[in-house]
Formats: sequence, structure tokens, C-alpha cells
Amino acid sequence: MTEGVSVSGRSASPVGRLAGPQLPSPCGPLSEAVIERLRAGAGALPPAWDGAADADPADADPYGLDLQLALYVLYELHYRGFAGVADEEEWDPGLLAVRRGLEQRFLGALRKDVGTDVGTDVGTDGGGAGGEAGGAQAAVGGLLVEPAGDDGTSVSHFLRHEGQLWQLREYAALRSLYHLKEADPHAWALPRLHGRAKAGMAAIEFDEFGAGRAEEIHAQLFADLMADLGLDTAYGRYTDQAPAEALATVNLMSLLGLHRSLRGALVGHFATVEVTSSPASRRLAQAMRRTGAGPAAERFYDEHVEADAVHEQVVRREVVDGLLGDEPGLDADVAFGIGATLFLEDRLSAHLLGAWRAQRSALRSPLPDREP
Repeated sequence: MTEGVSVSGRSASPVGRLAGPQLPSPCGPLSEAVIERLRAGAGALPPAWDGAADADPADADPYGLDLQLALYVLYELHYRGFAGVADEEEWDPGLLAVRRGLEQRFLGALRKDVGTDVGTDVGTDGGGAGGEAGGAQAAVGGLLVEPAGDDGTSVSHFLRHEGQLWQLREYAALRSLYHLKEADPHAWALPRLHGRAKAGMAAIEFDEFGAGRAEEIHAQLFADLMADLGLDTAYGRYTDQAPAEALATVNLMSLLGLHRSLRGALVGHFATVEVTSSPASRRLAQAMRRTGAGPAAERFYDEHVEADAVHEQVVRREVVDGLLGDEPGLDADVAFGIGATLFLEDRLSAHLLGAWRAQRSALRSPLPDREP
């Protein structure tokens, strides 16, 4: 496994391909301005950012592909970067100013649509505005309630019962934008937490990062899953095929992780992921078995059934309770993080199920039968 061999016996590329991915193709004035700036290297941003209406974040669809792709590209500078783009661009003042405008548009829409306000501006270090007593606990409690049956809106239920192998491959390709960096965005919270919250999150992150074994890092397990499904395991490979709904779910994690002022919301996101993962992973493991996806594909979700059942207890009792014990004013922030996560995941589910039930690809361009 340390050489990138999957449990199925095929050779899978290690997660850590050191070269960054290629810059994606732009899809509108916002993403074009950002991507062309990075391709050109040092220098001013294109004139489009001087206030022209066709490249103004304030006028863009906050959930649209153009804004989400531009934001995704800027966030990736804080992860692996891109081939041919200097590492120093991560902290370029002009690019950070652009990112701030995109974030404000995105976060403002989420505050309006989710109906819970974190009470701070992006880029400030102020705490949350608080909220009704028990707001966060009520939101966490809602995550624990599994619907009695499939209401027709669950991707994991659909894939378990009727998903076809090509749909599982599309799902894995899209989820690779997160799973090949699994646990990384949440790690940004560690310096911002204290006591029980820090200890609890560090314990969970230790598991996510393989408990000291490189071949057990969850991102590597997902790369092995991708190899079983005949997908390219290169980091960022499927960015050009990801719809806006998928990019937005990953952007939310980066947004919350990169801002200290949003640490409570990041804990809410973390709680949502860990509490809801185990039952969904059980269904996805069953889908992998039913379709003959392969042992590594099954193992990834089997691992999450077991691990996340334990993580759920730790995140509720130590991370959330510990954070709110130290900083009760972040109650509304935690609730917002939960609500925003569910809102964007619901949008992605609706997109996927709408396409798959019509027997068409949910990607911007269909996958080949098998990657070379």
C-alpha cells in the first residue's frame, strides 16, 4: 500500500502526486479573470476587475458555476496549488482581495437562504452574534434523526437500491474534489480551538490521517476506491467536469476553515459530516457490493461506517460541547454551519438525482468508460 497498490491488487497512484493539477478551463468572466491572472504570473489583475459589470462578484449568481469555479481556484492556492503557478501567489494581495469579494457574495447568499446569521463579516476576527439558547444543540439533534425511509431526495438511498456503476463512478469523481483532501479543511480549526474541543477534533483528525500510517490516510483509501472504479486518481483531475453544486460543497469547507471568525461554523460543518456519515456510508458500501465495484471501493465506505460511528460521539460530546462551553457566543455560528452544509448538500443531491433519474450524466462532460 505504501507504493500506491490498492487492495484489489491494481497499482493506484499515491495521493501525494507532488505536482499540482493543471489550471481548469474558465467558464465565465470571473473565473477567466482569475485563471488568466494565474497563468500570466506576476502582474495586475485584468481590467475586468476594475468594476466592469460583467466581472463583478456583486452581480454574479452566488451559486453559479462562474463564481464557484473562480472561488475554488483561489482556494486551491492554499492546498496543492497548480502546475506552473508560483507558490507565492497564495498570499498575493490582489488575489486575496478578489477572493474576499467572491466570499462575501457566497456567504451573504448562504446567510439569507439558510436563515441563520453568523453575525460577522468575512475577514474580521469578531465572535458570532450568539443565538437562541440550544440552537446549536437542536441542530445537532436534528442530524441524529434518520428518516424512516427513502423520501426520494437521498443520493445514498438511490445508489444503494438502483444506482448503476456509471452513476457510482460519477459520484466518486465529484466527491474526489473533497475526499482527496479529506480532513485538511477541518485541520485549520485546530489552532483556533481550546481544551476539549481541540482534543476531540485532534483525535478525529488523527484517524482521518491514517493514525500514523500513510497507507491508511482516508484520502489514500479514496484514491484506491477510484482505482477500482477505473478513475484517474490524480488530485483535482475532475474539476473541469464538476458542476457548480459540487464545487460549492467543497468551497464551503475552505471558506469556513480559512477564517478564524467562522470557526464556530466550521465546527458545525464538521459535526454534520461526522454525524451523518456512518448511515450514508453503510448504504454506499452496499451499493459498491451490489454493482461489483471492487474491494477497495467497498473498503472505503466500510471504514467510514465504523470510524464515523465513533467520531459522531466525540464530535457531539467533546468538540461541539467543548467549543460552546468555552465560547457560548458561537452557538448561532455552529447552527449556521450545520444549516449551510445541509443546504448545499441538498442542492447537490437534487442536481445528481435529477440527472440520473433522466438517465443522463450529472457531470459537465461524461466520463470515459475507463481512464487510461
